[in-house]
Amino acid sequence: MEIIVADKYGFCGGVKRAVKMAFNNAEDGVYSYGDLVHNEKIVNDLKDKGVKTIDDTDVENSKVIIRSHGVHKSILKELEEKNNQIINCVCPKVEKVYNIVDNFYKKGYNIVIIGNQDHPEVVGINSRCNDSATIISDLEDIKVPEGKLVVVSQTTNNVDFFEKAINIIKDISKDEVLVYNTICNATFERQESVRDLSKKVDAIIVLGGKKSSNTKKLAEIAKLNCKNVFLIQSIRDIDLNIFKKFNKIGITAGASTPDSVIKEAVSRMENFDKGEMMEAIDNSFKRIRRGEVVTGEVLYITDSEVMVNLGYRSDGIISRDELAGGPDVNPQDLYEQGQEIDVYVLKMDDGDGNVVLSTKRVADMKVWDEVEELYNNKENITVTVKNQVKGGLTADYRGLNAFIPASHVSVRFQKDLSKFIGEEFETEIIDFDKRKRRIVLSRKNVLQEELDKVRDEVYDKLHEGDIIEGTVQRLTNFGAFVDVGGVDGLIHISELSWNRVKHPSDVVAPGDVVKVQVLNVDKEKNRIALGLKQTMEKPWDVFTKEVKVGDVVKGKVVNLLDFGAFVRLEQGVDGLLHVSQISREHVEKPQDKLSIGEEVTVKVTDIDEENQKISLSIKALIEPEEKDEEEAKPKERKPRRERKAPKKEKKIEEPKQDDFNMTIGEMLGLNFSDANLDADLIDEDATEENTDNE
Repeated sequence: MEIIVADKYGFCGGVKRAVKMAFNNAEDGVYSYGDLVHNEKIVNDLKDKGVKTIDDTDVENSKVIIRSHGVHKSILKELEEKNNQIINCVCPKVEKVYNIVDNFYKKGYNIVIIGNQDHPEVVGINSRCNDSATIISDLEDIKVPEGKLVVVSQTTNNVDFFEKAINIIKDISKDEVLVYNTICNATFERQESVRDLSKKVDAIIVLGGKKSSNTKKLAEIAKLNCKNVFLIQSIRDIDLNIFKKFNKIGITAGASTPDSVIKEAVSRMENFDKGEMMEAIDNSFKRIRRGEVVTGEVLYITDSEVMVNLGYRSDGIISRDELAGGPDVNPQDLYEQGQEIDVYVLKMDDGDGNVVLSTKRVADMKVWDEVEELYNNKENITVTVKNQVKGGLTADYRGLNAFIPASHVSVRFQKDLSKFIGEEFETEIIDFDKRKRRIVLSRKNVLQEELDKVRDEVYDKLHEGDIIEGTVQRLTNFGAFVDVGGVDGLIHISELSWNRVKHPSDVVAPGDVVKVQVLNVDKEKNRIALGLKQTMEKPWDVFTKEVKVGDVVKGKVVNLLDFGAFVRLEQGVDGLLHVSQISREHVEKPQDKLSIGEEVTVKVTDIDEENQKISLSIKALIEPEEKDEEEAKPKERKPRRERKAPKKEKKIEEPKQDDFNMTIGEMLGLNFSDANLDADLIDEDATEENTDNE
């Protein structure tokens, strides 16, 4: 076997310059806009030194390497405006094309570029004429604009293609055509060298990156004279046994291929003697191990198994139980003869010399890989709850078991978890270990995130004083919690009614839809204070509209004191029934005639709107008793000396100020509503007047 290396190959001057500049500046925090050159080895070596490849301009105050092919001028401008230090590794040959296009475009020429319109070099050239160039990528149906033309080429273009395109352009253009052959000399030399080499050998190896335009063109030229052309990145990417039938083998490389890759290829091919060939043939069989996933070809299918060619010394068998579709599936419905499938190696020998395989395990592994990716990307998954177990729930995700701790089932404590069996949950993956086959999920985190979003929306639109509608959720001793659009607000017991409320259940019940006023919004403390009574008319206002002095009304005794009784009227206000107004008879204490809770009919004798006080009377409703005729007759007047001194009428002692202090204390806890009845309700004049009336 004879190995012949092309006269011209490998790095060109522009690539050498770019690589040197890039590695001199390579360190953590340095970015490369796109791949420096189309060679994975160089790109990976830069990555190992801390250089990150980017495809956008979202960096600032950093070092940014501009690749050898160049970039659109708008990208360069954005990077500079963000205070980035530009490491310009653009090939000088490409910069030369920029200058030609920029110069003639300003003079009014139409620009024609011969090259691949998607190649970064062509994109960069086109940007120098405001993206107005006509780009020719193939020879069929070439069209050019009217007017003066300037024609340039992608620097890595095929010379033959460029010349054919120029001839067509000149034939169809009626105006001036200026042609600049901007194909790099190094590219031209490598193309001519591989053209000559292809005429002398049985096979050619072209070394270069898969994305490299100039490497692909070298392979195209080689195929003109040689049928056996192999385009690879490294000699390690090909089975050397392929070359055992060839006598002469040529080797060349693209402009971005490092010398180390070329030297390795030449060395491996030269040392590929007969001994290595025999070893290569022996090693041509696949090396497989238990627990690996390998690719095989389906040989035949029966009702109970699938036979697979693995490229191993023996074939593999998939039993019905190990098929991805489950034990009930028909194998013939899953695969076809000749189909390539991935299989998991369960055992190396089933006793009959066959390898035991499984596609079910492969499917599981793919799901595990999928879950791992979802976990790394912090994406949620939807699962179906299967069972309740100690400490939480188990759930299924595409055949994999996952665990939801009880504390992560909901945002609130759930005593009975069995009610969730069969439900679908959107969950967050909070713990994942593929090796231990462990997936731990949280539904609470997802719900909390949704609640936080709703909470923010509610808090943003709520303002103090707003009248809104809500639904009563639950009651406590101190108030009622109301849902106002996904967030709970509190109506304190004192804000439920204008009257005293012993328990919120006296006013509202869970499920009631109520209108409330927003009293206070505190987003930081997550508190919304609401008022129900503020949406209702004040009892005093209702009373003054409906009742006037002299009206007879009904009420209920709510408190008894030494000087009188307080009666709550139907409008919700309290009035004072003085002890002297309870009966036409003398009453020592109100308790002697009345009891708390007793319903009474009273007459309104006075309304003090300024102080919001009401005076009531039962006595005014009682008719005087008819006197006996005997009592009606005038009595015989006795002599003066026989007259007895008139019996002094017992006067009801008026309450003193200290007594008022005591009674107010006794009245604590009694809500006198809007009437604000207090000690001022009874003054000395009123007491004396009532006493006199008695």
